[in-house]
Amino acid sequence: MSTAVAPDDIVRTAAEAQANSRAPLLVLEPLERFLDGHGLGEGEIEATPIGEGHSNVTYLLRRRGREVVLRRPPRPPLPPSAHDVLREARLLRALAATPARVPVVLAVCEDEQTIGAPFYVMEYIEGEVMVSSVPEVLDEPAERRAIAAELIAALAEIHGVDWRAVGLEGFGKPSGYLERQLRRFTGLWEINKTREIAAVERVGGWLAENLPDSGEATIVHGDYRLGNTIFSSQAPARLLAVLDWEMATIGDPLADLGYLCMMWSEPGDPKGGMREALGGITRREGFPTRAQLLEDYEQRSGRSMRDLRWYTTLALWKSIVFMEGNYKRAVAGATDDPYLKQFGDGVLELAHQAEEVAYGG
Repeated sequence: MSTAVAPDDIVRTAAEAQANSRAPLLVLEPLERFLDGHGLGEGEIEATPIGEGHSNVTYLLRRRGREVVLRRPPRPPLPPSAHDVLREARLLRALAATPARVPVVLAVCEDEQTIGAPFYVMEYIEGEVMVSSVPEVLDEPAERRAIAAELIAALAEIHGVDWRAVGLEGFGKPSGYLERQLRRFTGLWEINKTREIAAVERVGGWLAENLPDSGEATIVHGDYRLGNTIFSSQAPARLLAVLDWEMATIGDPLADLGYLCMMWSEPGDPKGGMREALGGITRREGFPTRAQLLEDYEQRSGRSMRDLRWYTTLALWKSIVFMEGNYKRAVAGATDDPYLKQFGDGVLELAHQAEEVAYGG
């Protein structure tokens, strides 16, 4: 999936950018010099936005002899500590020699003067990202079951990585993860909110009052769902890489399961809303239920899923906070993504859903 390019998104020089009211997302001439310095193709760049495009900005860069992918933060205003692509690149490099399925990082640029923000460049993996459709070659019950099995296997691999051994000491605090999540997202809500929504406050209070005990800490992806993975274009179903690691940290692995289940539709679920938009395809025959996903994870990881309702509510609540932040950027004109402008009503809908899950309504 690709997103639209605004006239001021990509410029050739920094001088050209000065004539625009917004900072560019790519400045091609210095970027070409950077890629030259790392042996990543030759000549002029053809840049195409890829992915869902609602958070960090991702471009496919084509030049003679090479195709690579660039990741950078969106335009400001940005919440504190959000959209840290250098942190994301550090994690991907740490995971390169582990069973975790991640793209290879090819180069990292910390100098904001190059294109206006730090960025990193990674390998381009050709394959299928499944958000609203399943490729025809995989769109039958046995392959759908295999897709889900691959998704759980890859998550168990991530959670099985010895994060200390791969140099991720200090990447996140292994204890108190859930408490920090509540503090952080309470603070982010105060920064992101464009209006008062009582349900968001009530759900935050419920989460604090019903905090579960965490088990042993692992790497946590933070946004683990089918649409953030890339599969081979050929049968049998094979997950090639897990994408979009900007939310990753060290913490409670069951938070990933709660989020995955929040985004996983099954027959009988009400249609519409965020789950339908990002996970509606999993209603189809062959995809397992949420309970079957959890059973598969428990068998693969040896870790028991506890208190799904709490972790699912946490996932919903965090999504509310992020959606409101993206909506705020859209209202401020920091992005041209029309999808983000719909988040105003989506936040209210999700807040109602979070209350229903938390209080058993």
